[in-house]
Amino acid sequence: MKNKIYSNITIESMAAEGKCVARINGQAVFVEGVAPGDLVDLFITKRKRNFLEGRVIKLLKLSEHHRDPFCKHFDRCGGCKWQQVSYEMQLKSKRQQVIDNFERIGKFPFPEVNEIIAAEETTNYRNKLEYTFSNKRWLEKEEMDASPSVESRGVGFHLPNLFDKILDIDECWLQKNPSNAIRNALRTFALEQGFSFYDIRENRGLLRNLIIRTTSSDQFMVIVQFGEQDNDSIQAVMAFLSNTFPSITSLQYVVNLKKNETFNDQTVILYRGKPYIEESIDGLRFRIGPKSFFQTNTSQTVKLYGKALGMAELTGKETVYDLYCGTGTIANFVAKKAEKVIGIEVIAEAVGDARENALLNGIQNTTFITGDIKDMLSDTFTNAHGHPDVIITDPPRAGMHEDAVNGIIALNPKRIIYISCNPATQARDLIKLVENYTIQEVQPFDMFPHTHHLENIVSLKRKD
Repeated sequence: MKNKIYSNITIESMAAEGKCVARINGQAVFVEGVAPGDLVDLFITKRKRNFLEGRVIKLLKLSEHHRDPFCKHFDRCGGCKWQQVSYEMQLKSKRQQVIDNFERIGKFPFPEVNEIIAAEETTNYRNKLEYTFSNKRWLEKEEMDASPSVESRGVGFHLPNLFDKILDIDECWLQKNPSNAIRNALRTFALEQGFSFYDIRENRGLLRNLIIRTTSSDQFMVIVQFGEQDNDSIQAVMAFLSNTFPSITSLQYVVNLKKNETFNDQTVILYRGKPYIEESIDGLRFRIGPKSFFQTNTSQTVKLYGKALGMAELTGKETVYDLYCGTGTIANFVAKKAEKVIGIEVIAEAVGDARENALLNGIQNTTFITGDIKDMLSDTFTNAHGHPDVIITDPPRAGMHEDAVNGIIALNPKRIIYISCNPATQARDLIKLVENYTIQEVQPFDMFPHTHHLENIVSLKRKD
């Protein structure tokens, strides 16, 4: 069946990871770049035991859900893979994604999933983007044919399934300007100066990574990550950015000689401006540092936190634990409705930011503790900080450690509000929780339009 062409195949529905699914002789075929209802000719590129993968040879008829991609990089970039699908169909598919994961992985009872809360803006909605510098950008055949010495350096996003190749990005629709202007200007300057771009295989090269963070009030943080300790070149890069973009609120850099780009364990150096930017959510001000976690879609975050607060049903007398609290956004947001809130976070710098954010807003009933969640939920901890009536947990994509889940169950709070960016790991964790709790409400949010990603909140009430 591999390397065979099938004609007049109807795309049936959307599937995981930005793909759609069709069926040939009853077998599922996963296809990219199409929309449900499209009629296509398919070339089978891969055969697995339980499914096939195909590539569109010809679009015969477009469905009502098909849209023309708006980004020139759509065909190569692995980011916004659902641009060719109407936003209404994207929302429907994301809600179904929650249902499918809960049914197939969880196999537990749950109420009807609420309609997904749509994003107000479907482009330029991200407040943080990371770009990678590489000396091995993706070269189109036409480029290589035109010149044997074509420039191979570039800055952009990693190509899907090619860890050492990046797609050089001219215009990205995910973040408002001056994001594109900063990236493009820095690329041009670096090429003119002959600076080396990072080689991930050799672990060398001056320019390694560029992070741009923005706020709704047009504050900007720019962090340049360097892969070599070349002080003269580093100062030249930072001076160029400072002089070219004087509106940057916080200009910082880090020299990272490790083999990975994470810099939570590295020293970030402030070159100019403030060491943070500030965002406002529902009247509260939050300081965001270079290592801070903050939800990437600010306008949707306001709705997300508001819903979580409503689900918690606080009366002002409760002790609330905020697990994986980051910079304390949720903890400080719900503090007005609780007697006290205890935030726990493994990254010490984020805990420092959380404390600063509480002081900044005059909040006196929050306490923030540094530690790994799986090790913290003990009798010793509750004796020191009080027993939780409500636990709000917002873990990373991998979900909660088994010890963290068991720790929550042992604490036996009246309510649990579980916020997740991955319904699959959320469903896995809920399997254990529903032995002692009843799922009361399931509310998905579209935080990431044109991608398959979403956030989902589940409220649970203890079985008394």
